[in-house]
Amino acid sequence: MAGTLLLTGAEGFTGGHLARAARQQGYSVHALAADITDARAVEQELATQHFDYVVHLAAISAVTHADELALYQVNLFGTLNLLQGLLAMDPPPRKVIIASSANIYGNSAASPLAEDTPPAPVNHYAMSKLAMEHMSATFADYLPLVTTRPFNYTGVGHDERFVVPKLVRHFREKQPAVELGNLEVEREFNDVRGVCLNYLELLQHGSPGEAYNLCSGVTYSLREVVDILSGITGHTLELRVNPAFIRPNEVHRLCGDPGKLRECIGDVPHPHLRDTLSWMLDSRD
Repeated sequence: MAGTLLLTGAEGFTGGHLARAARQQGYSVHALAADITDARAVEQELATQHFDYVVHLAAISAVTHADELALYQVNLFGTLNLLQGLLAMDPPPRKVIIASSANIYGNSAASPLAEDTPPAPVNHYAMSKLAMEHMSATFADYLPLVTTRPFNYTGVGHDERFVVPKLVRHFREKQPAVELGNLEVEREFNDVRGVCLNYLELLQHGSPGEAYNLCSGVTYSLREVVDILSGITGHTLELRVNPAFIRPNEVHRLCGDPGKLRECIGDVPHPHLRDTLSWMLDSRD
């Protein structure tokens, strides 16, 4: 059961993959053209249109983004602009997915992290996403909102500001060494293709008012990622720790509990990290 899909952030890493996956499933995809921070432009673009579904991905997604004010302008107030624009639709969309982040959990003692884990953000990116969740809840009586909290994922087209694509490039180019931060942090490094399938399943089956972790429950340290890349390529890379890359208040382990997601949409398989890394190594995008 497809329909018309409004997608924000369609030009971004996840948005490009999601647009292709949605079209393959029969959706007619409309990419929001307006600047999400321009409330009037968003309102004007949505005023005369109707969409069956909405996935809101547009955001500043880098934890290290230097402009703290911009994080709130885009992630919080940009979402407010979108939701206010959607209120004018009659009838309203059947489902609106708002992309938050697993970073809202911070350095929780719990692991794996379930959706009822108390949030404890340790940086402005995470705080902007948590504020967005609370703000969005004020629209719950008017729009069928579903919140997603993606854990780390990667794939072809991922920006090299992020560690996995950075490592992939170093191995592809057979560079002798790479500078990294904390080598012992543990993250899920899921595949963007699996994450996109999660979004499309939640459009049909997600319950309004609920939040879902987009996760696999499988984590890797950076050393393990390097070992997998070395095994694929046969290349050995010297790892150099650069203190400048070690973040204050670093989240040491970020592992999600996929139980609620699986109960809702079933077991959507994620490619193994080795397959994801091989895909990235073979791509020139």
